[in-house]
Amino acid sequence: MLSCVALPIIIPLVYIADSTSFEHSFTVIDNGGRVFAMRHGRKVPKLNRPPDQRRALLRGLTTQLLKHGRIKTTKARARAVRKYADKMITMAKDGSLHKRRQALGFIYEKQIVHALFAEVPERYGERNGGYTRIIRTLPRRGDNAPMAYIELV
Repeated sequence: MLSCVALPIIIPLVYIADSTSFEHSFTVIDNGGRVFAMRHGRKVPKLNRPPDQRRALLRGLTTQLLKHGRIKTTKARARAVRKYADKMITMAKDGSLHKRRQALGFIYEKQIVHALFAEVPERYGERNGGYTRIIRTLPRRGDNAPMAYIELV
């Protein structure tokens, strides 16, 4: 006589998503919980803000840095705004109409863009990057956040 034995169905306990987006960068456990994995290779500073607010903050800080030449902010914000300030100066060194329009789309004040494109080629013509300097200063009173000055070289 043949006996039929039912084999148990094996359901994987852990499912690792294949996508590389942030939403899928966590391990999903079969009961619906999420365990966040490490952020290897993800160098975008979040600054505790959603993407639209973060972009607006960085645009504002970049505008003020290019307007005043030096601003005081937190160390994390200074490190984040450095990328965009250097990018704007590199675009101004190129000086093409396309780069000017890209800068006008990023920087809030039109006069700053025109001054930037007029002044940058003679000021930074020989320099290949490293247009900003971050100087650490005393922590902020109240929450002890590390503060820094970021300035144009």
